[in-house]
Amino acid sequence: MEGQHTVLGGGGVRLRVTEAGDPDGQPVLFLHTVSHCGLSWKKQLESDLADDFRLVTMDLRGHGMSEKPPDAYGDSKLWAEDVHAVIDTLRLDHPFIVSHAYGTLVLCDYLRFYGDERLSGIQLEGGVSKLGTLEAIPFFTPELFALVPGLFSNNLDEASRSLAQFVRLCGGADLSDADFYFWFGFNTLVPPYVREGMNQRAVDNDDVLSRVTVPALIAHGSWDLMIFPSAAKYHARIIPGAKLSVYPHAGHSLHWGKPERYNKELRDFLALGKAASRVGDRHALAPPA
Repeated sequence: MEGQHTVLGGGGVRLRVTEAGDPDGQPVLFLHTVSHCGLSWKKQLESDLADDFRLVTMDLRGHGMSEKPPDAYGDSKLWAEDVHAVIDTLRLDHPFIVSHAYGTLVLCDYLRFYGDERLSGIQLEGGVSKLGTLEAIPFFTPELFALVPGLFSNNLDEASRSLAQFVRLCGGADLSDADFYFWFGFNTLVPPYVREGMNQRAVDNDDVLSRVTVPALIAHGSWDLMIFPSAAKYHARIIPGAKLSVYPHAGHSLHWGKPERYNKELRDFLALGKAASRVGDRHALAPPA
């Protein structure tokens, strides 16, 4: 099964949604990070996960083939409505939501307004749950902070240099030259005003994450050059029953750089979550490592 959909999200924004895999399988909804798109989940949609699961990616508003309106990136309710619209329109029955970096902020937006009653579980990969506050600063690396002005620039040369460095940081040592040009291509689809609008938010989601009732998996690379591993440990402490998986000598984008381990852990965790829900104990999972 493979298909493309247009879903109307918050404020009527048109969102591009792609799905692959078993239409009758457990739905898994992937939320990419800032400046990426659904193509960044290629190594999941084309893996053996598609044999058993219904895999769904969405291009976040302002990204990929989704609509890119101005001034539509600072309202948490709009982000929440985008995710809800995909779940509702595609009739995803208790999906498991996978979030990468900024995608975790979007996941938290959804949880704030809709809760986790319609979900079967969540994953945070290189996750970010705070932004624009003093408490958020220690989780971001100096290398990422240094790129921020260029990522917002309308000067083509400056923006291109910063975007190329951003892609390298995001991919880490596992990013081949061919991968780099593939990633750079879909990153250029995002206008600077989108990245700037997303970065201007001030949010803190400790209250939301502390109320999670579904199984949660946290994955982080020990050599992440964008988000310090301390963020993962922090999330493991505040999310009830969360399981922490640290990848040694791995960077920011585990789903791309370490797909064999990543896909296996996701498969195994989905199976555990399904078993836990059958016995009525959503936290019958391993404690944080």
